[in-house]
Amino acid sequence: MTILVKTVHGDYGSIYQAAVAIRKEVFIQEQGVAPELELDHESQATYFVIYVDDQAAATARVMVEKDGAWHLQRVATRKAYRGRGLASKLIMKIEALAMQKQVPYLTLGAQDHAQTFYQQLGFKVVGTGFLDAGIAHHQMQKKLISKTH
Repeated sequence: MTILVKTVHGDYGSIYQAAVAIRKEVFIQEQGVAPELELDHESQATYFVIYVDDQAAATARVMVEKDGAWHLQRVATRKAYRGRGLASKLIMKIEALAMQKQVPYLTLGAQDHAQTFYQQLGFKVVGTGFLDAGIAHHQMQKKLISKTH
């Protein structure tokens, strides 16, 4: 099995199309999220896709917050590729890149059923729960660097 992570920003080519195909399969078809809620703010994000033997298997996107934090969104793995640790590998790749760029922390809105997954990667729940597309979520964060004064 060959795993390749590809990244794109501001390009609607094959990597972006692969990310959208995975998101449509997971969020729209499996979870019933309305397409207009799933496909939003597309031009403002950087897209990450893991390919397994040339097949797009998992994806995530990152939006940069005003304070420089990276907001992970739309983390999804195709059903046939689940249980292989691909989402973990993808998030670790994003985290390594964020640390290189001195991003202070990562943040995400985790579906409640996925909280344990993110906690195993070092994320902590912050704040109260909320609904997004009718699905229960909690905000989670992971501190990456400390600012020195």
